Amino acid sequence: MELELILEELERLGQDNDALATQRERKYLNITRDTGQFLAVLVKASAAKSVLEIGTSNGYSTLWLASALPDDGHVTTVEVSPQKIEEATSNFEKAKLGHQITIVKTDASSYLKQSDQRFDLVFLDADRSQYADVAQEIVALVRPGGLLICDNAVSHASELEAFMHAVAGTEEFTTALVPVGKGEFVACKRAPMPTNSD
Repeated sequence: MELELILEELERLGQDNDALATQRERKYLNITRDTGQFLAVLVKASAAKSVLEIGTSNGYSTLWLASALPDDGHVTTVEVSPQKIEEATSNFEKAKLGHQITIVKTDASSYLKQSDQRFDLVFLDADRSQYADVAQEIVALVRPGGLLICDNAVSHASELEAFMHAVAGTEEFTTALVPVGKGEFVACKRAPMPTNSD
């Protein structure tokens, strides 16, 4: 099944499901299409090969990230819901991108506190209330020169204010608030200055 058809199908499914679901954990809460396109551009423009996504849901955003990677690129995506993991895995296989994606079944906070890997790009789209508490761990996962992107930065600005302030306060990042979709907080980690070999 072609990727574009899968994305369109997931968009319809997400809209229909979220309009009917009364419990938050049963909603997909997917990113918007223009956010997906924006993420794909950032992956390509930054030549990212290693991507971390916090909050897989049914894999809609993961597909945008994975499809923009080079053949040797990889997405690690973290999700706690068994049902959503099952759905996402099926969608990855349909899109023939499963070989470039690893799903980690755990909650975001646990993963962030135990991981010591560095990523070219980190995308946050999970429980916003946790971000500020693990801001230090999130910042540490972004390699120098890498990108940190956080969804819902406009739609839920008050919930993310402390986290965005913490990231900007490290003075390691150049940041921007981009009015795409529900608002994207984009932070680029400063790379070390090259040493003069003369």
